[in-house]
Amino acid sequence: MEAITLSDKQHLVSLIKKEINKVIIGQDYMIDRILIGLMTGGHILLEGVPGLAKSLTASTIAQVSGVDYKRIQFTPDLLPADILGTEIYNQKTGEFIIKKGPIFSNLILADEVNRAPAKVQSALLEAMQEKQVTIGDTTYQLEKPFLVIATQNPLEQQGTYQLPEAQQDRFMMKLKVEYPDRNEERQIIERFSIEQSDNTTLNKILSCENILELRKQINGIYIDDNIKNYVLDIILMTRDKSEYISCGASPRASINLIKVAKCKAFIEGRDYVVPDDIKAMVYDVLRHRIALSYEAEAEDITSEDIITGILEKVNLP
Repeated sequence: MEAITLSDKQHLVSLIKKEINKVIIGQDYMIDRILIGLMTGGHILLEGVPGLAKSLTASTIAQVSGVDYKRIQFTPDLLPADILGTEIYNQKTGEFIIKKGPIFSNLILADEVNRAPAKVQSALLEAMQEKQVTIGDTTYQLEKPFLVIATQNPLEQQGTYQLPEAQQDRFMMKLKVEYPDRNEERQIIERFSIEQSDNTTLNKILSCENILELRKQINGIYIDDNIKNYVLDIILMTRDKSEYISCGASPRASINLIKVAKCKAFIEGRDYVVPDDIKAMVYDVLRHRIALSYEAEAEDITSEDIITGILEKVNLP
């Protein structure tokens, strides 16, 4: 299927989801948020136990979106050059040639990112921020669009290198991926017990050009000053001195919350943002940006609890 026009927003989004659901059952929350990341250019951190279709969802969305896709399995022996690329000496010509790494793609799945040592994590996160890579003396711009989806296992801590809070801030959203419900898991059993399930043909709905055009349209979504102040009230309250918060959200949180709220409005067919868009997205944008104090950890208070308390205190516009 050729890429369709962008005039019918809701039809476009429903068509994308229909194709994805040929492969993925359930996980609507994860699919919606990854599509928002793709359409706003924001990187995503997925946290969930193995087997919840995180990798399969990323590869399926790449196929439907018509973008190049690379999967990098992070391991403790990985080197920065394995991701970015390196110079290789050609003995025949006596010159160095550049071998580009898998980072030179549109959509990168950084699988189990917390298994890689700090140097590798830093190399990836620098590329995410700068959208460029330097190999030898030459700097190369990364592909457009460029999106990193990183996964991490919340349970297994042995042999892992937890991402520092400052590095987690590079991710637009952190999603907590949950188990499917009983009905969804029954459908998964039925579908994947059929031998032909691996032969599903996916139609390409978008292209790289379409995605970049979508981003322009989303940037043009109207957001009232009162809603901007609502966002600021929420973010600034995370920085208030509290026995449960050791460090609040950075200005990236304000920027990203407005971006994803605009995209939420776009997906729902509106050309303006409402307060409910902010409330729907605030947990994904803030849960990894609020550093909890020892008191909070001792009392088993989570960042979600903090966000809920802030929303109850801040007045709606």
